[in-house]
Amino acid sequence: MPPVEGPDFELIELLFFAYRDFVGEPDRLLEKHGFGRAHHRVLHFVNRNEGLTVAELLEILEITKQSLARVLKDLVSGEFIEQRAGTEDRRQRRLYLTERGRDLAEALVGMQGRRIARAIAKADPAARPVIARFLAELIDPQRPASPVPESA
Repeated sequence: MPPVEGPDFELIELLFFAYRDFVGEPDRLLEKHGFGRAHHRVLHFVNRNEGLTVAELLEILEITKQSLARVLKDLVSGEFIEQRAGTEDRRQRRLYLTERGRDLAEALVGMQGRRIARAIAKADPAARPVIARFLAELIDPQRPASPVPESA
């Protein structure tokens, strides 16, 4: 296949549509709780990094404290996340999923995980490293894919 000259509209549009469907199903579940994509991202990263500090989450999400405060307020008041003081530094706020939060986070990642597994199975499971590399290369090199500290 010869290289594409100019923008590769086919891949650009496939990425738009893939993203639409990748987030669409979770969006519908989140909507039932009055939540949006910001809530999804917080649930996801707290699920992946129990005990994550608010400061670490701000770094991962690259959002303002004000934006995170609104989302955390919703998740804490809805009993999806709980905040605990750090053991070494009591001023730190560490984030943990409640049972309700874990159930929602697992439902959301299940939807997206099944979609990815189905796509990889159809593409060829051996293609996974190429797919992962392709997606990693879409990320700005100045913005690491996972700024999660090792201690989290």
